[in-house]
Amino acid sequence: MIRKPFFNQPRQPQNRINGFIRAAEVRVVDEKGVQLGVMKTADALALAYDRGLDLVEITDKAVPPVCKIIDYGKFLYQKEKKAKEMTKTHKVEIKNIRLSFNIAKHDLEMKAAQTQKFLEKGDRARISIVLRGREKAFGHLAKEKLEDFKNYIQIPTIIDQPITKEPRGFYMLISKSR
Repeated sequence: MIRKPFFNQPRQPQNRINGFIRAAEVRVVDEKGVQLGVMKTADALALAYDRGLDLVEITDKAVPPVCKIIDYGKFLYQKEKKAKEMTKTHKVEIKNIRLSFNIAKHDLEMKAAQTQKFLEKGDRARISIVLRGREKAFGHLAKEKLEDFKNYIQIPTIIDQPITKEPRGFYMLISKSR
């Protein structure tokens, strides 16, 4: 097994701090977010040292580069926290709620409460009613039961897909209105 040498590994770009900033002039932002304007790097460094903080280059792409007066450890923590937050996203799932033709009112309320929890999390719900045997002759009653089910949900909802017939019954797709 052949390993690549350590020194050829690509390095992640790091922000320059204090004496490593190469630009002659920088745009300075203080620790409270107030812009102090464009000044010479030496003056910005002196200002940072007076406050007991570091001068951190935020972006070197701008002309002049933007630097912030902040504690470097705090800056790295905020940067890491922001990166974690960017990766944290809720994947929207479609939750299945299955009703039967002869479902009792209390059971319907319980299913509606469960559906409401799913919708509040940001998921979508597919509510289906299953018809067996002779129940298939009463399709209009099954549609009414699905319409009635929407009334039990207390949060505002959007019907993504209206009541649709499938081989074993009917279904609809709903989500929370934004």
